[in-house]
Formats: sequence, structure tokens, C-alpha cells
Amino acid sequence: MKGRNSLLLIGASFSLLVQAGDEVMLDHFTKESVVVPSPWQVIQLNKKVSPTRYRVTRWDDVMAIEATAERSMSLLARPVEIDLNRTPVLCWRWRVDAPLVTADMATKEGDDYAARVYVSFAMPKSALNFVTRVKLKLARSIYGDAVPDAAINYVWDNRYPVGTRKLNAYTDRIHMIVAESGAANAGKWVVARHDVQKDMVAEFGSEQAHLVQLSVASDTDNTGERAHAGFADFNFVQRNAACFAN
Repeated sequence: MKGRNSLLLIGASFSLLVQAGDEVMLDHFTKESVVVPSPWQVIQLNKKVSPTRYRVTRWDDVMAIEATAERSMSLLARPVEIDLNRTPVLCWRWRVDAPLVTADMATKEGDDYAARVYVSFAMPKSALNFVTRVKLKLARSIYGDAVPDAAINYVWDNRYPVGTRKLNAYTDRIHMIVAESGAANAGKWVVARHDVQKDMVAEFGSEQAHLVQLSVASDTDNTGERAHAGFADFNFVQRNAACFAN
């Protein structure tokens, strides 16, 4: 695909999510499927690396995206159209069989995660200086248009405590936030809640960034490990609202 934001807007031929109220549910899966339905799409950044496998399945009575990574890496992504001024908080449920063993987010060799949720932004030109634009152009020449202007990864890490924030080992345009850590909650569904708008301002200093894509991933291409994870019930809510209705 050609164009700077073409891959960030995958699925544009489908009806994108339109803000209609004070809670916005991204998807409601009703049946199991070996292929996650549109507008979700697999993005394989490196064709030399096997893609992570994704499907929709019922897991402990939760309809979810199941990810299985074996020395593999790919994103499962969908476009989003959210007014973060109205509903800035992203909620979801996730689970892992176990955290990775040898991963270390501080190094390129250890840049793997049993589970991560990836939110990508388009930035106004005024927020991208000349050096940043050059870096992005170079990165897109290698990895394609899937490289965003800016992104935040909420990760289930193996060693750093919840709340840890680091630059991605490969690029300073992706910032990592540890949302869950260790094995204490492995093997069960865990609710995650993060204020995407506040995190975007804190990490990149921009109040004008536009959220364009949400992705999930399990990746083990660097460590060579195996990961098994689930993701479900993505929705955006107001700051004072509960994640999920009772």
C-alpha cells in the first residue's frame, strides 16, 4: 500500500467506529472463528519472521481474541475513531498463560511480551520536528507504513513493576508502559484500565494527537519463547465511569 498513513487506516472501506455516547465498545464477537473478522487485520512487520496466530474463541466463557506466539511476531490491528475528549479511558480484559522468562524491555534482544495492547497516533506536523520526520521516513522505508507517528504499548511484562515507563528499545516513537507484570495474575482474566489521553500527553507532550489504530500482539521473535494470550472487551469510557456495566 502507498501513502504515509495507508496502513494506519486499514479497513477504511469498512464503517469506522463513530462516537455515539459515553461508552464505546469496539467489538462484540458472537461466534468462534479461525480468522478474526474485519476490520481487524494482521500486520506482519518483518516478512522473515513467522506471524503470531490469532483467532476468536470462547475462553473461560469470554469471547476473545486468542494469540499464540512461537518465535513469532505480528500485530492484529483495527482502525479506531474515538473522541478522547469525551471517552479518554481505554478498558479491556486480557490474560496470559505465563509471562515470558528471558524478555527484557530495555534491550533489543529482549523486546518481547506475552501480551501487549498498542495504541497508535497521527501527530500534527507542528509536533514533529525535522529530525523526527527523517527518523520516521527511514523507519517506514524499512518496516513500511505500519510505523506510526507515535504509539504507546501497554504490556504484560515479566520483570519490571506495574507503572514502569520506558522508551522502546528500537525507536523513541513507541513508549512502553507496564500495565501488568509477573505471574501473580497469569491463568485468569484481568481487567485493565488506562487513560490514553493523559498517557499521550505525558509521553509525547501533545494534546492534538489523533488516535487512529488499536493493535494487540504476543511476540517472541527475539527471545524464541512461546506465549499464549487472550484479549477481550475493548471499550472507551469517561474518566468517572466504570469499565464495564454490571
